[in-house]
Amino acid sequence: MLNIFIVEDDVTIRELLSYNLKKKFKILEANSAEEAIDVCDNNNIHLILLDWMLPEMSGLSFLRTLKKQKSNSGIPIIFVTAREDEKDKIAGLNSGADDYITKPFSHLELLARVEAVLKRTYPHLYSDSLNYEDIKIDIKSHKVYRKNSLIKLSPKEYDLLVNFIINPKLVFSREQLLDKFWGLESDIEIRTVDVHIRRLRKAINIENCKEIIRTVRSTGYALD
Repeated sequence: MLNIFIVEDDVTIRELLSYNLKKKFKILEANSAEEAIDVCDNNNIHLILLDWMLPEMSGLSFLRTLKKQKSNSGIPIIFVTAREDEKDKIAGLNSGADDYITKPFSHLELLARVEAVLKRTYPHLYSDSLNYEDIKIDIKSHKVYRKNSLIKLSPKEYDLLVNFIINPKLVFSREQLLDKFWGLESDIEIRTVDVHIRRLRKAINIENCKEIIRTVRSTGYALD
């Protein structure tokens, strides 16, 4: 079940959002940006519903802060706010928000907007397969094919490949990959990432196929 994080200081609205979504998603809540940062650092958040007018730090400031953090910058965010001025919508979207819903809103609109953003961000969760050039991943069976040849991968290699394919051309640092797939609090060394990338490359680079995982010098890796 995906984790939806509601950041809203109005208890009534927070409860309404939770009620409308809890049948399909696990709900986490916070009533301030400061609390929200801590929740993001310690949980696997799939989407944030964010109010603009929060105490102390505004929702917009929280959004900009989150987008600067390597570990949390990829979390999709939907503003749910009473601020309906066009300049506010533009400021929110230009700062990295994925959508903008103005209050009041209907349950059906909220659910549709949430589902749309989740499908764009996590297509592998809403499809039976993933495709990138000559690579096909069968999501249900966890089987990987390249030019119709079955490729054998370890669970970690599979997860790394899926991550690259759903984020084409996005550069991931070694620290980001370690945090996402092993956890920064683990005793795993950073070079473990390099070892698994090397094994993944060896597995998918079958005869007459080009290299698709690019090393970005002094940074990390990306799907070419």
